[in-house]
Amino acid sequence: MKFSVFQISRKGGREKNEDRMGYCYTRESGLFVLADGMGGHPDGEVAAQIAIQTVSALFQREAKPALADVPTFLTAALLAAHHQILRYTSDKSLGDSPRTTLVAAVVQDGRAQWIHCGDSRLYMVRDGQKVTRTRDHSYLELRNASFQGLENINRNVLFTCLGSPSKPVYDISDPVNLEQGDRLLLCSDGLWGALDDDKIAKELGRSSVSEAVPNLVEEALREAGSSSDNVTVVAMEWETPDRFASTMGISTDSISDDVFASTIQAGLMDSSGFPDEIDDLDDEAIERSIAEINEAIRRTSAARKA
Repeated sequence: MKFSVFQISRKGGREKNEDRMGYCYTRESGLFVLADGMGGHPDGEVAAQIAIQTVSALFQREAKPALADVPTFLTAALLAAHHQILRYTSDKSLGDSPRTTLVAAVVQDGRAQWIHCGDSRLYMVRDGQKVTRTRDHSYLELRNASFQGLENINRNVLFTCLGSPSKPVYDISDPVNLEQGDRLLLCSDGLWGALDDDKIAKELGRSSVSEAVPNLVEEALREAGSSSDNVTVVAMEWETPDRFASTMGISTDSISDDVFASTIQAGLMDSSGFPDEIDDLDDEAIERSIAEINEAIRRTSAARKA
């Protein structure tokens, strides 16, 4: 694989930044993930950190060096993150659970596939045009989709997230074949809330991700002014095999099958000095998720043979 990647997070006008993002990769597979801790509930930044750590930990264990089944992995990873947040709530005896959105994408075998819960988005851009984006799990999106009876509901409220008492609602995409120069952008609502889809796609297609992403973030902060939300983005530009001679970006060709690289921090670190309390993920829960992944793969393989 070869790709260029850039990530950035800005606090904006909020008291603290509850967004978390990162990426990791092996020789044959890459994971890009972003979570936005939700205000109005305790420890939103902890929920976001738990989510990306859990997904990353599962990826590290399952990508050997490729994932056996990408959609099964994405589903199990999202649900494992949800259960880890509930475990944290129980361990800390919290009256209300921390909550977060999540969007995660896997790039493997020249294809991309993603999953999301909440209103953190993924955009796919080709030649400066939006190919697709995720649809938020909010009443606003439901109303835009012509669902009836939502006229008097706060349309910006999410109807699902990770960490809530009920099982999260999520959407998983079909796999998409990647072409030279395709860009995937994962972002919190601080970006898309200030800039429309066409602006995001046009700017992302105009220059490299290392130039376009900071420009988009700065413009979102200017547009929102003093009331700006946290703005967090991780974006990837894909290169096809015939462009591997380029010196730009990350190439996994030269790394061995057992190498795992990651920008996701093992512990919670931010400028507020919030304590590092979640280094030890529940290994038993993660192992259960891995067993579920393997069982789902086994059933899928058996069905195909039948």
